Amino acid sequence: MFSRKKPPPIKSLIAQGTRVQGDVLFADGLRVDGEVIGDLRSSAEPSIVVVSESAKVEGAVHAAHVIVNGTVEGPVHATELLEVQPKARITGNVHYKALEMHQGAVIAGQLCPAAPLLLEEKPTLKLASNAQ
Repeated sequence: MFSRKKPPPIKSLIAQGTRVQGDVLFADGLRVDGEVIGDLRSSAEPSIVVVSESAKVEGAVHAAHVIVNGTVEGPVHATELLEVQPKARITGNVHYKALEMHQGAVIAGQLCPAAPLLLEEKPTLKLASNAQ
């Protein structure tokens, strides 16, 4: 009924027990099971980042499709879909085009839906007057 684009393959992994300090730039997909102190940013579209239940990210997350089930301390920017799963804890503003939030998830920040596409300027409306 609803068609969903096939997500890109997850080609990179930050495993549990691994700690990365610094920004991470990735293509296609990234799964984080460990800890990242820095920003996660995709270098291409489409992209997906998964922050698993055991993961912690201290920094911004930028990707087309973002799935969070762990802890993110920083803003989250999902240009397409943001999935906030039951054990997710996000401290920071979230920016998204579409949002799926499960019961139990916590967001301490503002929910900022993507601005609608700028529509063509409409002509100004003029009120008809009774004066002849």
